[in-house]
Amino acid sequence: MVGAACAYYAARAGLSVTVIDRGPVAGGTTGAGEGNLLVSDKEPGPELDLALLSTGLWQELAELLPPQIEFEPKGGLVVAADETGMRALRDFAAGQGKAGVRAEEVPADRLRELEPHLTSGLAGGFHYPQDAQVMPALAAAHLLRAGGERVRLRLGEEVTGLLTTADGAVRGVRTAAGEVSAPYVVNAAGTWGGEFARLAGVELPVLPRRGFVLVTEPLPRVVRRKVYAADYVADVASGSAALQTSAVVEGTAAGPVLIGASRERVGFDRTVSTEVLRRLAAQATALFPALAGVRAMRTYVGFRPYLPDHLPAIGPDPRVPGLLHACGHEGAGIGLAPATGLLIARSLSGGEPPLDPGPFSPARFEAAA
Repeated sequence: MVGAACAYYAARAGLSVTVIDRGPVAGGTTGAGEGNLLVSDKEPGPELDLALLSTGLWQELAELLPPQIEFEPKGGLVVAADETGMRALRDFAAGQGKAGVRAEEVPADRLRELEPHLTSGLAGGFHYPQDAQVMPALAAAHLLRAGGERVRLRLGEEVTGLLTTADGAVRGVRTAAGEVSAPYVVNAAGTWGGEFARLAGVELPVLPRRGFVLVTEPLPRVVRRKVYAADYVADVASGSAALQTSAVVEGTAAGPVLIGASRERVGFDRTVSTEVLRRLAAQATALFPALAGVRAMRTYVGFRPYLPDHLPAIGPDPRVPGLLHACGHEGAGIGLAPATGLLIARSLSGGEPPLDPGPFSPARFEAAA
């Protein structure tokens, strides 16, 4: 999705783009995502600024792209089990409000007005009307198509090396099918962004953070919004490599309910973990008891591109002229893709950046090396 957004906005800026992928469109992390477009889980700072910019851009894209992308501005609901959790949510929402996020406190006796099938006994929650969702694989495919003739796809080709000048500047890539010359190369390889950076001789500490999603059989609209427990925010911000699970439940336009979320750093191990799936199912049915009798239709696994400071790397790499990075968004890549693509396109075309790109600069890892 991030690569598709970079291609789309670069094409809109008048540039010609070749998108190279070793697999099909959305064959990696994008195809294993829930399609969340969230502001609710982000504390004030650069990532939230990026998310708010993307929120507006997604609304524009929803008008441009076909309805098959299933864009739903359905909002999110974060719930707390007790008063301690509610106090934490109030403090979090107050800080977000100063940054431009709309968050509305929902007392316990009004939760079922928003989600009729929600469990009883919760202390309350916060409603975030700016949260939305898309079907990520179709959104990525249609975004690439929207780039028109300026975007050329080369699928099933793996980049094996970079073309460089005598002074080390990147001027294209090498694949098994041949060479592709270009004045700039954008590393939008997601979880494999670190491996791609090493082709240029630089370190970008992207690590895979595995997650599972349970998909139920198609249902009537049991879950109207994205609903998650307050501890999900802490899991997102955590740098722990250990297994973490927190209830995240959302309905889809097509009918199935998506159940997450788990996080753990186990390399690229795709082994299905019954323990993780058991935890996800138990936490989801605790929030929505009506799901207890529903069949899980399938599960899938993906790898979030994790960077240690929880900010993506976006922009030119000061160590290698001609190389730009657009990766490391962890679980927020779908939501943050439009703003990322716009930042990259403005950098390539010499335009004014839509926000301060400094916090996302790959140069911050040069200083840490």
